[in-house]
Amino acid sequence: MTRTVTILGSTGSIGTQAVDVVLRHPDRFQVVGISAGGANPRLLADQVLTLGVQTVAVADPAAGFRVLEEVTRLAAERGIGAVGVELLVGPDAATQLAGRGADVVLNGITGSVGLRPTLAALEAGSTLALANKESLVVGGALVRAAQRRPDQVVPVDSEHSAIAQCLRSGTRAEVRRLVLTASGGPFRGRSRDELKPVSPEQALAHPTWSMGPVVTINSATLMNKGLELIEAHLLFDVPVDDIAVVVHPQSVVHSMVEFVDGSTIAQASPPDMRLPIALGLSWPDRLDPVTPPCDWTSATAWTFEPLDDEVFPALRLARAAVAASATHPAVLNAANEECVDAFLAGRIGFLDIVDTVTRVVEEHDGRPDPTLDDVLDVERWARSRAHEVLERR
Repeated sequence: MTRTVTILGSTGSIGTQAVDVVLRHPDRFQVVGISAGGANPRLLADQVLTLGVQTVAVADPAAGFRVLEEVTRLAAERGIGAVGVELLVGPDAATQLAGRGADVVLNGITGSVGLRPTLAALEAGSTLALANKESLVVGGALVRAAQRRPDQVVPVDSEHSAIAQCLRSGTRAEVRRLVLTASGGPFRGRSRDELKPVSPEQALAHPTWSMGPVVTINSATLMNKGLELIEAHLLFDVPVDDIAVVVHPQSVVHSMVEFVDGSTIAQASPPDMRLPIALGLSWPDRLDPVTPPCDWTSATAWTFEPLDDEVFPALRLARAAVAASATHPAVLNAANEECVDAFLAGRIGFLDIVDTVTRVVEEHDGRPDPTLDDVLDVERWARSRAHEVLERR
């Protein structure tokens, strides 16, 4: 049966790979809507025509009209003729689109701005293929409350997709702990002193994955692993104390589940995000083909080593945020987004990112049982406070 699909963040790394998966399986999926910020109107227009999309949502109103112009121009070039496309514009456009009730909504938006679309998709009853980890980190309790069925959220992060696959091997009562793998980023093995002069260009040179700039910087600081720890805790209802992190530079084993009898089940595949994306769209079924499997005809070695949380304290900070209150993870994420932007702009140093986030998180008092307004309010406070701290640096 063909599933209708909405792709949020269609021009980003996750979105473009999702389009590739869909085009390889035209009998399985029909994309009915796509959304993007609007920075690349030509690509968005190309996706509209290639996928036969009915509705396009653009956050930047001015860019929205440029997208329509590009659609008209490209259609003429390809001899397609008039194309009718519904245009949604403005900061709430993606949320409107997410709530239209497609069978599957893939949320590939980067940042906490993805929270409202996440909630809208769940409230509409769609299956949510979630690549936007920040919406779960920021509004974990809200997201869990909005779920209508246990399997409504399907993780798309490679680590959480791996865990979901491994969990098929046993019951929840048989699980001892989850084991998240981390590549270690481009600075694995360095000391804090060696990290002081790191430039944005160096931090963006990830050794195994091709990702957007924010996720790549988060991977370099290992904040990404802290966010993934919180996400795993919320997705699988496992205490953070029962979630371990191990460095695996080859990025072939994407994560593992350890069971009470001593068995450890691992999911392995070459580092290609199309596999977890495809599973997110087709869950619980697998598509054939998606990516080449591991090559067992050549000698290879996989290594695992402990994470140095003295040099990379982001993971320790994430654990503390979960223990502190329901709103501390939102503060952690918001402050981090501001610090990453400042680092990419050359206004602060690499170590200033996590150091500043730590200070902001420690200053937050926490709010019990937060509403959406509470979450958005503490986010605003965290961003403002991060700016104040950064200006004093």
